[in-house]
Amino acid sequence: MTHFQNDLICLTLAEAKKALSQKEISSVELTEAYLGAIACNRHLNAYILETAELALEKARESDQRLAKGEARPLEGLPLAIKDLFCTEGVQTTAGSHILEGFKPPYESTVTHNLKNAGSVFLGKTNMDEFAMGSANITSYYGNVINPWKRRDGKDLTPGGSSGGSAAAVAAGLALAATGTDTGGSIRQPAAFSGIVGLKPTYGRCSRWGIVAFASSLDQAGPMTRDVRDAALMLEVMASYDPKDSTSSSQNVPCFEKAISKGVKGLKVGIPKEYQLEGMPDDIMKLWEKGAQWLKEAGAQIIEISLPHTKYSLPTYYVLAPAEASSNLARYDGVRYGLRVPGKTLDDLYENTRSEGFGVEVQRRVLIGTYVLSAGYYDAYYLKAQKVRKLIAQDFELAFQKVDVILTPTTPSAAFAIDEKPTDPVVMYLNDVLTVPANLAGLPGLSVPAGLSKEGLPLGLQLLGPAFDENVLFRAGWVLEEAAAFKSFLER
Repeated sequence: MTHFQNDLICLTLAEAKKALSQKEISSVELTEAYLGAIACNRHLNAYILETAELALEKARESDQRLAKGEARPLEGLPLAIKDLFCTEGVQTTAGSHILEGFKPPYESTVTHNLKNAGSVFLGKTNMDEFAMGSANITSYYGNVINPWKRRDGKDLTPGGSSGGSAAAVAAGLALAATGTDTGGSIRQPAAFSGIVGLKPTYGRCSRWGIVAFASSLDQAGPMTRDVRDAALMLEVMASYDPKDSTSSSQNVPCFEKAISKGVKGLKVGIPKEYQLEGMPDDIMKLWEKGAQWLKEAGAQIIEISLPHTKYSLPTYYVLAPAEASSNLARYDGVRYGLRVPGKTLDDLYENTRSEGFGVEVQRRVLIGTYVLSAGYYDAYYLKAQKVRKLIAQDFELAFQKVDVILTPTTPSAAFAIDEKPTDPVVMYLNDVLTVPANLAGLPGLSVPAGLSKEGLPLGLQLLGPAFDENVLFRAGWVLEEAAAFKSFLER
């Protein structure tokens, strides 16, 4: 890559948009720079599928529109798309063998919105199979490697399930990317990879055309270099969609305008239940520092209680697998995707699903089927739904006292791939600080704010009331400015 191309991949979305509008660069030049970066960094395994020819074709079209002064909001800007979003005529696998070769005849609403805004798609990013995982190690297409390195030089996880998107943005393989968040799958990899990750309010972005994991929890969101970029992306991604019965008809505001408003007069809640036993000192100190930054910017810091937080993880791991077992029943080898023949129809189902699904997906399907089965439905699933309501009520009461909540994003920094826990329950603990927002349907933003003792990125999480992403952008911008965090590309 040339020095010029290296400079291009270091731009933020907002900077690239400005450079294109002022004709300092072309979309083709920008797209070629990212395609070159992808080619030089295939060892990270961030992409399942690269779509170079399609990207250059769209970039040329964007340059023609820019020349005519007909630019759309994201005209000519190269993005990466998580392989959970159905893209018309382009392979969509959800990181699974069972969907290998599947080319949807339709486009997801979110990617349709991004295309209509003029963005250029570079390819489909790697992910945990069917979004089930916290380390991007369950993908049929191999694990993703975090571009960050620990002092011992070991390969690190970028987090999951949106690990491919996180690694792509962090390493300069895309200006920004789409992710999905069911229990923290945008915010946790964002924290591990030193980027910004936003889970919008449930219903803010349409789920239509996104391969389903847990329908009452899944939500699409942006993964970006900074807070402003996240606001720009969300404005385009969000929309009302009559094809999604859970889609909200609330107006989509100009999120970018909220950024400069600051936090003066805001009340920031610090939940005591998020102070986990054994949490590393560097994370606790960063949390305290984050609260101090907001206080110095004019916010008021208030300790709050979210008493049912301790039940969030077990509640999630009853509800999410239950919904997954229902959603994944459609993969039977009959209509699309992998088919492994058998002597009978039952054999075909069994053979296809045994070979097509990985170990983690099979585990969650079995858990989900168990908690929904006769005799256990009331004891597990129904009880979990009641606890979910209590968790949501905790937040409702908290937001009567405060405007936004500040917590750490993760209980640790990124761990080495060869140090992954062999006990799946230990792996599930990675989601302990992010899951509550999904259960309550609330927006959450992770902002890179510091480094661990090992020199790895750590994130601070902001949680807001439903459909108030603006307060997250306001507080997130203040944290970002105060932290002055240097991204992987700036080091």
